[in-house]
Amino acid sequence: MENTSAKDLAEKLFYKKKTASEVFDESDLETADSYAKDYAMFIDSCKTEREAVDYTVDMLSAYGFKPYHLGMEVYQGDRLYVVNRNKMLIAFVIGNRGVEDGFRILAAHIDSPRLDLKQHPVYEDGGICYAKTHYYGGIRKYQWATTRLALHGVVTLKGGRRVNVVVGEDEGDPVFCITDLLPHLAKEQNQKTLGAAFTGEGLNVILCASPYTEDGKAAEVDNAVKLNLLSELYKRYGITEGDLVNAELCFVPSGRAVDVGFDRVLLGAYGHDDHVCAYSELTAFLENLDGDNSVMCIFADKEETGSDGPTGMQGRLMIDIIDEVSRTLGSDPIKVRSLSKCLSADVAAAYDPNYPDVFEKANSALVSCGVAVAKYTGAAGKSSTNDCPAEFMREVADILDDAGVIWQTAELGKVDAGGGGTVAKYISRYNIDTLDIGVPVLSMHAPFELISKYDLYSAHKAFSAFCKN
Repeated sequence: MENTSAKDLAEKLFYKKKTASEVFDESDLETADSYAKDYAMFIDSCKTEREAVDYTVDMLSAYGFKPYHLGMEVYQGDRLYVVNRNKMLIAFVIGNRGVEDGFRILAAHIDSPRLDLKQHPVYEDGGICYAKTHYYGGIRKYQWATTRLALHGVVTLKGGRRVNVVVGEDEGDPVFCITDLLPHLAKEQNQKTLGAAFTGEGLNVILCASPYTEDGKAAEVDNAVKLNLLSELYKRYGITEGDLVNAELCFVPSGRAVDVGFDRVLLGAYGHDDHVCAYSELTAFLENLDGDNSVMCIFADKEETGSDGPTGMQGRLMIDIIDEVSRTLGSDPIKVRSLSKCLSADVAAAYDPNYPDVFEKANSALVSCGVAVAKYTGAAGKSSTNDCPAEFMREVADILDDAGVIWQTAELGKVDAGGGGTVAKYISRYNIDTLDIGVPVLSMHAPFELISKYDLYSAHKAFSAFCKN
């Protein structure tokens, strides 16, 4: 070492974050762009968790997957999936070694922040018919005002018949929106804090602005505009106002994923969190169906609201499947869980130079520097987090390095700036080593989020390498 120059020593000992432009060759760049086009089709078609489940079942069926129910006999090579209440999906394949070495688990979530309709949403005021909403997940309310919105969801009619609703996505469809105050009259609003200027009860969406007509004239009834709206819903879907009590309808941003910037490296869309990880884990899973490892792919619901309920990761479906499959194959479920390993596939906050005060740059994920690995998340003093053991962190790092994956580490901003969590803590509680890894996102939780196509492709490569090892 004494003969080593300072320059060579620095090259050997210092850590330097790699960028895609430094590592990817022209072929890699083209592959990443092509992969992003396929992902854009997925995210455009899957703005709600129900839509993501339906889309994914079609993909799985094309690969020979069959529905699984608890207690069913399973065999080596089986390709199986479970749909949980149409909003959560778990797919798995039994590898050549069975489950004696545990499962390789990839777990993403498919819900995103949105505006849910209240159960009694429709009202008329000032000649306009509105929908009352209850926001879902962590949003910044001002971002949703004057944004073009589409209506998605399902309504269950008497007898259990399900009606699917999507309005505002196709060419020629109307869109919906929330109005904002004109600057000429916003003196008082401007003096309020950002959080107080926009309220949850103020996120009312315009549905209709003309009255029901009879014999070519406005009907002489109370709430004629509301009647016009309900009449349209009844003609289209057979829905009455009473049926809305049983509905799961929401407003999401209208429009498709688009390239951002002259170089087209960034992709802008609603719902990158967490569809960008769901898609990259799914494609990695489907690349590794005939290997030695048993692999599980999870699309969870309710992450944005705490992972509660039977379709969230605090439910027991994943564990019930592992336990039942293990017993059926003659393995000890406790041992199988202890040998299983998981990547919690969730996005990271990308460093934003417009807001440097809340980031600690050296420990933040940078755009186009690869998939982001987070040893821990949480808030303040690592509250409410899974803190991955150093041994498993090293194991995953070696897997990524050996596979030539571009990766970086990430932390959610400065220590006392805020915080957040993922599903990792709900998986690791079952004695399963779990590490957070995902794509860096700019403008996370906004109606229009940004990711790098290179980071997206790096995530796919990372998940694929994990499945093999």
